[in-house]
Amino acid sequence: MTVAAPSVLLGSGQATDRARRLRPDLVGLVVAGVCLPVLLGALVAVSAMAALAVAAVIGLSIVIWRKPAVAAYLIIFLTPLVAGIDRGRIVPVLRPNEALAVFFAGLLTLRFFVQYRPGTALRLRVSRIEASLIAIAITTSITPLAWMFLQGKDISADDITYALVLWKFLGVYAIVRGTVHTQRQVWFCLWASVLSAVILGGLAILQTLDVLGVRALLMTYWVPFGFEAQLEIPRGSSTLSLPAATADVLIFNLAIAVAMLWKSRRQIALLVIACLVFVIGTFAAGEFSSVLGLVVAVICIAFALRRLDLLKYAPVGLSVAVIAAWPAVTHRLEGFQSAQGLPNSWIVRWYNLQTYFWPDLFHGSNVLFGVRPSARVVVLTQGTGYVWIESGYTWLLWGGGIPLFAAYVWFCRVSIKELWLRCRDLTDWSAVAAVGALTAVVVIIALMNFDPHLTYRGTADLLFALLALAAVGKDPPDTAQAQESEDTVENSQRGAMMRSADTLTGVDR
Repeated sequence: MTVAAPSVLLGSGQATDRARRLRPDLVGLVVAGVCLPVLLGALVAVSAMAALAVAAVIGLSIVIWRKPAVAAYLIIFLTPLVAGIDRGRIVPVLRPNEALAVFFAGLLTLRFFVQYRPGTALRLRVSRIEASLIAIAITTSITPLAWMFLQGKDISADDITYALVLWKFLGVYAIVRGTVHTQRQVWFCLWASVLSAVILGGLAILQTLDVLGVRALLMTYWVPFGFEAQLEIPRGSSTLSLPAATADVLIFNLAIAVAMLWKSRRQIALLVIACLVFVIGTFAAGEFSSVLGLVVAVICIAFALRRLDLLKYAPVGLSVAVIAAWPAVTHRLEGFQSAQGLPNSWIVRWYNLQTYFWPDLFHGSNVLFGVRPSARVVVLTQGTGYVWIESGYTWLLWGGGIPLFAAYVWFCRVSIKELWLRCRDLTDWSAVAAVGALTAVVVIIALMNFDPHLTYRGTADLLFALLALAAVGKDPPDTAQAQESEDTVENSQRGAMMRSADTLTGVDR
């Protein structure tokens, strides 16, 4: 009977290990079952809406606790639809997408510590792309703030806010990278992005045509700084409240949709319709730079997929887009009929750079470490109350000087090289994400001549998410996905040992 001991010990050890894993969840369920009904009952007595909101938050927390990848799906899907709502409009201090990211980050961090096993080795591996992104974040925040402190300049709340922008996008990267581990989850993320962009682009087109009451809808929450006159112009700012950012998100999703078509040949009708919405929506944004970005994107997609013959479809698609978004096109072409022969926005852009930014930037040693993180100056004569830097490369020098410019060049170099290799063969869905990320990086390089697209809401959120999705499948052996495989092998081996012990026990009997 002594041979039976291993079977008993293995069974008890397995049960003990399972109990340890389930204990935090059981404790949480017991606490929730006792406390939450009391809390909700008290809230209902005070405010039914508050009780409903708390119930929704609790329900969402439970779902994400059980399925962390849902956080990535929601961040990718909801950001283009709510990022255009001003800070403090719905959530104090933050935009809704920022509040959502903070909530998800806190919940996922809590989940990690609750489920962490003492003694488990923690290894942090940083890729070259991630290192370059961290360098950009440091040189847009710590470096210029330290330079201002040494110079005795006043650091405003606006400087702090802008210094945190790149760290916010890194937070989005961390959420997606830390929760998405399988190709099926990548597939869900890509579809979440495409469907969200279809809504974004559809609203932009309807806004330009001024039909179905879309402009009135956008007047409710998506008015930047309360400047309603901006929505009266036939340009598709949509739910991002920024035409250029709307066009960027549509262009990036065009790359995703074409790559998805090329990989799976499924949902062809839906993806073709999505591509048309993306192209027409880009023209509806009414930005000359966005049209340039679209052309650059189409060429980049053809090269990334190794199919230059796709370029023959470009003239047809562009012609359809021009016709469908004709109100926005005619409005922009009218600018060339001015006395100067150039659109007024171009003249104002040049005037603002010469008046408000270049004199300070090139004064003394400011160009070395930048002027300040804030990328805008207060001008009360403007409808929004501010003048922003409308030159991406000027913003690099203004916000961080030579170190930020060098970090950006490093990011562009390593990301293009690695993403190009990643999308060589569309063997998995991460390669599709790599096509989208590569297109995004190349388009941003071109459009940074006009505006700081690297920090645009919606644009940067999607770029960082695509970079995270493109990295799935490159995990080293000790990451979560590989660990799951190792656990499966370990359980199989344990089962075989238990069956062997039971067989020996039967022989002994």
